[in-house]
Amino acid sequence: MGRVAVLFRLMPHGVDTDLERLARDARSSVPASVTVRGSQIRDVAYGLRSLLLSVVMDDAGGLLASTEEALAKIPGVESVEVMEEGLL
Repeated sequence: MGRVAVLFRLMPHGVDTDLERLARDARSSVPASVTVRGSQIRDVAYGLRSLLLSVVMDDAGGLLASTEEALAKIPGVESVEVMEEGLL
């Protein structure tokens, strides 16, 4: 089984959402077998910012989807999108 690096983009509900809190919540929300490698806040437009979250996980069936679902359940997250995915 291989390892996969995935970059997620989490969009907040609004411009006043605390992205630092979202980053902390994301670290504790991912499944135990997923390692968060880093996070970064990026400007999108008109004061709206997004959170980029880099993770590494096993290439197991359903793990990517369950991670995406866990991130989407974090309060303040409007949407979750896989930006990049690649084998390590």
